[in-house]
Parts: sequence; structure tokens; C-alpha cells
Amino acid sequence: MMSMTCHNLEFSRTGLDLVACGCSSNASFDRFSVRNHAKGVFKSVNRGYGARKLVCWRRVTARCRVFSTKTPETVLNGPQIGVAPGPPSVLDVKKESRGPISLTNLFGVVADDLQTLNKNLQSIVGAENPVLMSAAEQIFGAGGKRMRPALVFLVSRATAAIVGMKELTREHRRLAEIIEMIHTASLIHDDVLDESDMRRGKETVHQLYGTRVAVLAGDFMFAQSSWYLANLENLEVIKLISQVIKDFASGEIKQASGLFDCDVELEEYLIKSYYKTASLIAASTKGAAIFSGVDSSVTEQMYQYGKNLGLSFQVVDDILDFTQSAEQLGKPAGSDLAKGNLTAPVIFALEKEPKLRDIIESEFCETGSLEEAIELVKSCGGIERAQDLAKEKADIAIQNLQCLPQSAFRLGLEEMVKYNLQRID
Repeated sequence: MMSMTCHNLEFSRTGLDLVACGCSSNASFDRFSVRNHAKGVFKSVNRGYGARKLVCWRRVTARCRVFSTKTPETVLNGPQIGVAPGPPSVLDVKKESRGPISLTNLFGVVADDLQTLNKNLQSIVGAENPVLMSAAEQIFGAGGKRMRPALVFLVSRATAAIVGMKELTREHRRLAEIIEMIHTASLIHDDVLDESDMRRGKETVHQLYGTRVAVLAGDFMFAQSSWYLANLENLEVIKLISQVIKDFASGEIKQASGLFDCDVELEEYLIKSYYKTASLIAASTKGAAIFSGVDSSVTEQMYQYGKNLGLSFQVVDDILDFTQSAEQLGKPAGSDLAKGNLTAPVIFALEKEPKLRDIIESEFCETGSLEEAIELVKSCGGIERAQDLAKEKADIAIQNLQCLPQSAFRLGLEEMVKYNLQRID
């Protein structure tokens, strides 16, 4: 056994300027520090296949906080180039959509592109290692929405039309494959961290092969995607996507160091959501525009579109954790809250209900306390305010598309935003 006490953790997050301005320049970065004063005591537990896991043994009262010199609006909204000023109106999904949106119909205009991608994915991972190939088949064969590569294809074709490009380039297609590999690698690692046994109705990689193989499989896919990324030989895109992998780690660190922290602010939650979800989507959409060769103002708007769509998706997922059944979620309702991961609905509810703080800080030590906390989140308006937040980010994402000419591909990007909101309609 090994015990470790986390006394003091500080790091600067220069790359977060991507959130503020959507660019990859190194100019004028703000620093973000995490100060963890005796956050907790951890013990190392040996699991199967020689894996070692850090488990929270006892929490101490002091908490890890993030401080920013920027306001939440500056950090998370950024400049809206080419977008008319003034507060956006909230999207009315029922009014603006012709009916329920299905991903099958939404992705119809890039169906051939996605079919080609599906054929390539398993071979790209590499057939030289049977275990890794089997792990890849387990993940890719389980299906999935392929939302991120679909976004790459939609933005690629929408922006290609601006410069008169008739067909997608090899770089466009390889970018979509790289994005899906990175996303899949992150899922493998997430399942290990969350101890999830099922993913998309199938056993997870670590459940089948053990934690060591799962971690190595995820690492290999990150490395393989990085190799293909380097071979694109576009420095701007290489920097853009490489930052995403760093953001994943930053997001996990922020989440692990802020569990059960009832003083967490909405800005901190959104920054963490950017790291864990929106960063990859924003890089997907901006990278696609870069390979189309469009003006930098258009690539910036595609970045902003992906960022706001990603934030909206994360908020919606966090709402569904409270509003859907365990059968619909594929996991117990309120599982994030049970682990101490406080999301938008909880943050909003904490502003109105002091009792909720007491229950969360007790870490649900009493029988029925988790169920009580879930009901307080619902009764205190936490769900409704989180819905407003998701719609606010969706509105901005729709505005970011104004730089694109009208086409079936722009419509697909708009429908993606509406599909997300439809999940909480």
C-alpha cells in the first residue's frame, strides 16, 4: 500500500487563452492557478493485471479552487466576429424545427463520408497487435453517433463551398479519423477512471481485458492519432489538436481536485466542461475550416461554433443525469452527483437551498441522502436554469454560422444545435 497526501498543487494554464480568443497564438495569456490545501489522502489499491488505482480515502475541509482575472463572459464567450451585437433570443426548437430531428437524417448529407470513415477506422488503429486490434474492434464495433467526424465533414463541405472547392481533401478525411480516434481513446480512459463496465451496450475494454490493457490501448490510440496528425504537416492544426489532448488531462485533474466542493462557481464548471468536451469539438470544426483554406475570420467562427455547441452538449448531458431514468442513461441517475462531481443543475440549486450544501458536504453518508439531494436540485430550479444555460450557448452557436453560405451542410450544422436541445425538450 502507498499513501499520498496532496498538499499544494499549482500550475499555470496558458493554453486557456484558446477559450477567450479562439486562436493559437502565444500572446497575452492569463494565468490560472489551482491551489489544493490538503485536499485529501489517497491510497493506492492494486487491481487486476497489475494496475494501480488512486482512491480517495478521506477528505479534508480545505478545497481546490481556480481563480481567473477574467470575467466568465470574457473567458467563455470570447469575441463574436461577424455576429450582430445584442442579447441573442433563445431558440425555440418546436417552432423552428419541422419535427423531431434524428441523427440519421441530420447526417444524411455526409453519409458517404461517414461510411468511408467507418471502413478506415479499424485499419488505421493498426493490425500489428492483436490485443489492440481487438480492443479497437470492441469500441468501433459498438457503434456510436460519430458526431465529431460528422461535424468535421459538415464544416469541411460548408466552408469548401466558399472557396469553390468541389471535393474534400485527403487532409479533411484524415482529420475526421484522427478526431474520432482521440475521442475513442478518451472514452477508454474515462471508463477506467469511472469503473464503467458497459459502453454503448457492450462490455468496456477494461472489463474485457483488464485495466492495464485498457490504459495502454487508450495511450496507443492517442499516440497513433498524434502520428497521423504530424503527417498532415500543417503546424496550425497540429498545435490545435495537440492542445486538445492536454485539455483532456487538465479537465480530469480539475474534476478530481474539485469533488464535493460546494463553493465551485459556474465559470469553473464551464472551463472544466470546455476541457473535457468542447475543446475537441471546437478543434474539429476549426481544423476542418483551416483545411478548406477559408479566411481566418471564418475559421474563428467555426471554432466558436464548436466551442459553444460543445458546452451546450455538456450542459444537456448534465441535465439528463437528473431527468432521465437509469435505464435511459445506462447508469444510475445522479451518478455524477454521487461521485461529488457538481454540475450546472447542482451549482444553480446550491444558490437557493442551503440544505443541499450540508448533504453534499457530508458525501451522502446517510441512507437516502443522495435521493434527497436529487429532489432538491429539481425543486430549487436547478434544472430550469441549466436548460437556459444550454439554450444560451446554443443561440451563440447558431449565430456563429452566419458567416457560411446557405446550404444543406450549414442546415446540418444548425440542426445539430437543435438536436441537442431537443434532448431536453
